Amino acid sequence: MKIALIAHDKKKADMVAFVKEHLNIFSTHELYATGTTGSMLVKYTGLSIHLKKSGPLGGDQEIGSMVANQLIDMIIFFRDPLTAQPHEPDVSALLRLSDHYEIPLATNRSTADLFISALEK
Repeated sequence: MKIALIAHDKKKADMVAFVKEHLNIFSTHELYATGTTGSMLVKYTGLSIHLKKSGPLGGDQEIGSMVANQLIDMIIFFRDPLTAQPHEPDVSALLRLSDHYEIPLATNRSTADLFISALEK
């Protein structure tokens, strides 16, 4: 399965902890991530991850393009709902694309845990 991993700045440490906790699952899938999040994940988990640009520099759009071309199967996006994002239109577009193409998208830890449970089965 092709999984995209994205996290806003205040959620990056949470993403690293989440992926480390489920390393056995993530290591069996093809992973993609926006630049800064992906770089941190590579550094702290040793996983092989296809890196896109940083979210504000077009990474969210790159992942969105993969969704539109049916090249992503699942997205885990730890969003920070309390901090304004300069690239909010890109984030909104990614959410719309995932809805349109029916790509499962977790925007918080609880939903991501449910996705991991499904992958374990």
